[in-house]
Amino acid sequence: MDIVFIKELCIETIIGIYDWERKIKQVVCIDLEISTDISKASSTEEISNTVDYKDVSKKVKAFIESSKFLLIETLAEETIQMIFKEFEIEHIKGRFSKPGAVTGSKEVGVIIERTKNDQ
Repeated sequence: MDIVFIKELCIETIIGIYDWERKIKQVVCIDLEISTDISKASSTEEISNTVDYKDVSKKVKAFIESSKFLLIETLAEETIQMIFKEFEIEHIKGRFSKPGAVTGSKEVGVIIERTKNDQ
């Protein structure tokens, strides 16, 4: 199986459990690894035969920019479920982080991995 990936897609959104976090936008950064078979796309050179990472990025960005989740865990799960609904994929791994959220750390967050059958 091949992987189409998106690395460090950073998006501003309202995220967090504290009152002050509900009043500002913070940056969330995402890495996605989408399992697919690129052989047909590589032989035809047709974007329709693969996962279009630009389209995925645009939809993820719009989804997260308009969200107001309390927890990064919820943001991660709901984003992955949205991707499954929008695209013909069977497996995805996502890394969702909040840079600078904890003093002394570069970033904190979650990594989740789902298959379409998990839904």
